[in-house]
Amino acid sequence: MPQLNPAPWFAILVFSWLVFLTVIPPKVLGHTFTNEPTSQSTEKAKPEPWNWPWH
Repeated sequence: MPQLNPAPWFAILVFSWLVFLTVIPPKVLGHTFTNEPTSQSTEKAKPEPWNWPWH
């Protein structure tokens, strides 16, 4: 039974991580994000007073 032979396990582990680290990051970094972060102003916006017609 070949799955009980532990000799190729380390090579398979290293090769799979090598594939993951070379294939997946370019795919993830290739995405464009629709909402670019913008710098917000430091001044606080004044809240509008609420209109309470029943009071």
